[in-house]
Amino acid sequence: MPRYRAFPDPPQPVRNAVLLVNLGTPDAPTTAAVRRYLAEFLGDPRIVETPRWLWWLILNGVILRTRPRRSARAYREVWTAAGSPLQTGTRALAQRLQEAFGAEQTSGVAVRHAMRYGNPSIASILRELGAQGMRRLLVVPLFPQFSATTAASVLDALGAELRGWRVPPELRFVNDYHDEPAHIEALARSVEEHWKLNGRGERLLLSFHGIPERYVRNGDPYRAQCEATAQLLRERLGLDPGEFLLCFQSRVGREPWLRPYTDLTLAELGRQGVRRIDALCPGFSVDCLETLEEIAITGRESFLANGGERLDYIASLNSGEGQVAALRALVSRHTQGWPGFGATSDP
Repeated sequence: MPRYRAFPDPPQPVRNAVLLVNLGTPDAPTTAAVRRYLAEFLGDPRIVETPRWLWWLILNGVILRTRPRRSARAYREVWTAAGSPLQTGTRALAQRLQEAFGAEQTSGVAVRHAMRYGNPSIASILRELGAQGMRRLLVVPLFPQFSATTAASVLDALGAELRGWRVPPELRFVNDYHDEPAHIEALARSVEEHWKLNGRGERLLLSFHGIPERYVRNGDPYRAQCEATAQLLRERLGLDPGEFLLCFQSRVGREPWLRPYTDLTLAELGRQGVRRIDALCPGFSVDCLETLEEIAITGRESFLANGGERLDYIASLNSGEGQVAALRALVSRHTQGWPGFGATSDP
């Protein structure tokens, strides 16, 4: 007979929960911690769609022997006294969204954050919420554009945990929010605020995380959603096509990834005589290694080395007012009809 996890009903249950899920981060900027993180991350078949036996040999025989040391050095470039920027930023965002709802014991809504890889894990937070009497759960992967490598992997992890519960919660899931008006407005205002304080570059470069072209050919909507976000933002900011660039970063391996590549584009712009660029990463809800090290540090160095004079990185929305308001609106729309989300009482 299967044995299922059950939770006693607490005396003051929190019936409704919102779970914000980000990708993940090592626990420390050390080779050992990065190796553990990469083993979990790169071991997910959603991330690398290669025959398992072949990928196991490559991952364990090559990648986990060489990449953790290099990645640990990069993480040390962006690590803070409080820890990983992705961890601290996602935690702060969850806290700000909780404040927008009100204290969980009075609002009846508990806001938590989890990481798809690393800590706090999705399973651990779900069990914490289950022990608090959760009945309804909205899951918001913090990836504005949908990809099987991100949001679908979060759904896999949810299923893996909840299939072991005797009474799972009612579940709703946000696939993406790439074209939500409040999200586009928050991005636009972040750019406008940067321009107001720092002046304006000759180009606004949008850099999204890349995926292999093969994934898009197989049906992943990611590229189309990135392009839709970029077009909506360009229209909102009133930019001409020549003032605006869309690129993809973070490629690894030898197969073609989505193009144009950010690193090659930055170098070429410098060689073409472009003196100043503003860079924004709209696919990242919270600043992390890919934005702070890859764009703000390495990308800037490449642009300057090839003749550019200034690259300004515009921070992710993080836990700012615009992002909190956009997520609050998103949650409200996806929880329509559920008692407790804006209702005065929960039966």
